[in-house]
Amino acid sequence: MGVLIDTNILVRRIRHDPQYRDARDALKAIEARGDRICVAPQNIIEFWNVATRPADRNGLSLTPEVANRVAGRIEESFHMLTEPIDVYREWRKLVVLHSVSGLKVYDARLVAVSIVHGLKTLVTFNVADFRRYAGIEILHPRELVKG
Repeated sequence: MGVLIDTNILVRRIRHDPQYRDARDALKAIEARGDRICVAPQNIIEFWNVATRPADRNGLSLTPEVANRVAGRIEESFHMLTEPIDVYREWRKLVVLHSVSGLKVYDARLVAVSIVHGLKTLVTFNVADFRRYAGIEILHPRELVKG
């Protein structure tokens, strides 16, 4: 079984902030239960945005060269899902059905990736942002570690 992880898991996995350990332990727990950790191209795009953004704007202040190396490690470490046209079609359905607007459209796109690939679980630090979508189990990293 596969588990899609939100970009905030990837960012906290390399950034030593208060949630670093939760992100790392959740990834270990997913692997320990025999599930495959999945990422989508969108995760890498979002990661690059945060990685190269200045620290005073909630970024990591990495150079594009360093961001490229880290992105390569992410791609090597996790299963990269494809994004066929069906992802776009599912995303359109979701944003219309749930009246999604603004930055939340990116969350809807990850849900669409999950649906198209038959993944039932998405792990994120922003659980509330995903609750509106039925049929997808949304877990906080701590739920994986304690469970």
